[in-house]
Amino acid sequence: MLRLSLAIMAMAASMGFAQAAGTSLNVGMASADAGKLDPHLATSTPDAGLINWMFNGLVRIKPGKASPEFIEPDLATSWQSSADGLTWTFQLRKGVKCHGNYGELDAEDIVFSLKRAANKETSGFSADYKAFSKIEATGPLEVKITLSEPVPSLLGLLVPYHGGNIVCRRAVQALGEKFQRAPIGTGPFMFADYRPQQYVKLVANPYYFRGAPKIKEIYYRYIPSDATRDLAFESGEIDMIYGKQEQTWADRIKKLPNTKLAVIEPGEMSVLHLNMAQPPLDNPLVRKAIAHAIDKKTLVKFKGEAVTRESASVVPEGHLGYTADVPVYDFDIAKAKALLTEAGYPNGVSIKVIQTTLPGMLSIMEALQALVKKAGITLQVENVEHATFHAQIRKDLSPIVLYAAARFPVADTYLTQFFHSKSIVGTPTAITNFSHCDVADAEIDAARIEQDKAKQLKLWAEAQKKIMEKVCAVPLYVNMQLWAWKDSLDFGFEPEGSLNLSPPVTELTAFKP
Repeated sequence: MLRLSLAIMAMAASMGFAQAAGTSLNVGMASADAGKLDPHLATSTPDAGLINWMFNGLVRIKPGKASPEFIEPDLATSWQSSADGLTWTFQLRKGVKCHGNYGELDAEDIVFSLKRAANKETSGFSADYKAFSKIEATGPLEVKITLSEPVPSLLGLLVPYHGGNIVCRRAVQALGEKFQRAPIGTGPFMFADYRPQQYVKLVANPYYFRGAPKIKEIYYRYIPSDATRDLAFESGEIDMIYGKQEQTWADRIKKLPNTKLAVIEPGEMSVLHLNMAQPPLDNPLVRKAIAHAIDKKTLVKFKGEAVTRESASVVPEGHLGYTADVPVYDFDIAKAKALLTEAGYPNGVSIKVIQTTLPGMLSIMEALQALVKKAGITLQVENVEHATFHAQIRKDLSPIVLYAAARFPVADTYLTQFFHSKSIVGTPTAITNFSHCDVADAEIDAARIEQDKAKQLKLWAEAQKKIMEKVCAVPLYVNMQLWAWKDSLDFGFEPEGSLNLSPPVTELTAFKP
C-alpha cells in the first residue's frame, strides 16, 4: 500500500499543474503510454477515446449511443445519395475552425482527409475506402463521393472513428511526421502537451462550432497498473477511470461512495487468430484441437457473466449479418488430444505467442495458456508493451494472435478486415487478417455489392460458416467496456454506448456545482 501511495504522489507531482476546481478532468487509462495520435494510424483501444475528443466526422453517432440508427450531422449539415447508392453529396457546416492557426475547414479539407484515409501509405484503414473511386469538392462547402460499388452502411465510414476522423489539411502538411504526436482536428478539445508514459493534455477549443466546452482541460493519464489506477480514483487524483474488464472489478467499484459505473456498448470481441500458413497451425487438425481445448464458459465466468457473453461466430452477436448457424467446437480435452495425435503430434505441440501487457488481455492469455496446456498445447508467451504488440503482430511475428476489437456493427467490417485475403498482414493491402484466411473471399466480396438484403445476409452467413469450418480463428467472447467516474461529473447525456469505447467528453460535459 505504501508503494501504491508513493506512486500516486509521484503521479500528481509529475503533472505539474494546479487543478482549476470544476474545470479540469483527470482520466486514468490502462496503458503504459500513448500509441499513435494520428487518427488515421491509431488502432489501439487506449487511443480511440482520446482521439474522439479532438476530431469530428462528416456525420456522427449521437453521443452516448453506439448504434447506426442514431447517426446525425456533424461537419456535414445534410446529404443526399443517388438511387443506386453510388453517389453521395454532402453539404458542410460553415465557419468550422481547425485547432490553432490553421484556418477554417472547407471542402478541400474533407477531400484531403478522406483521400488520406484511403491511402495505405498514410492510413491503417485504407482498405475500408477502396470503393471510393472519386472524392471531389463540388463547391467551397460541398463534397461529392463516387463509389465503384455499393458500400454496406457507407455513413459508418464517415463517423469520427478510424479513417472517418477528419484532419485539417494545412496542419498535416505543415507538421509532417510531428502530426503523429501533435494532432490537429476540429473537435471540442485541442491537443496541448504529451509527456511520454505520463499523460496527454488537452485544452478546450474556445471556437468549437457547438459552443465552448465547460471542461477547460483534460489530463489523460497512462497508468498501466490496475491497483495504482484504482487507488488514484479512490483517492480523488483522477475523476474517470478505465476499468479492469472483469465482473469483480465492477462489483467492487460500484460500492464506492459518489461513484457511477457504466457497462458501455459495443463490446470488444476477443478472438484467437490462428496463422494457417505456419506449421503446426497449417494443419487443420491442430487448429480444431485448439478450438476444442478452450473452455469459453470458464473464460466468461472468469471475466464475469454480467459484462461478458460467449461468442459463437467471428461476427459479434447483434451486428447486422451475424449468424449463430456455424460449426461448434465444444470444450473436449480428450477430443483435442486425439486430434493432435491424428495430426502427428501425440506428445503435443509448442507454439510461440506475442502478447500485450495490457492487464485485461494478459490475464486472458494466461487463462488460455493454462486451459490448452491440459490438451498438450504449450503456448510460449512473450509479453510486450501494447504499442509494440500492435507493431509486431502486424509484421506477422506471432503465429497465434489474441485480438480484441470493436468495429462498426456490420458483418462486412469484421469479415473484410479480419478474414479477407486482401487484409492479410505483411501484404501491401494488409489490415488485420492474422490467420491468413482466404476461404470466404467470394462470399465477402459478393455480399458487399449485393442489393437484395436477404441475399446479402445469406452471403454473410455462408462466409461465417466457411471461416468457422476451417477454424481460421476461435471466437471467444464479447467483453463490454467498463468505465467509472465521480458522480459529480455530468456528461450531458447517458453514456450507454460509444463506438470509440469510452464515454464521449463533449462541450456539454461538466462538473456539477
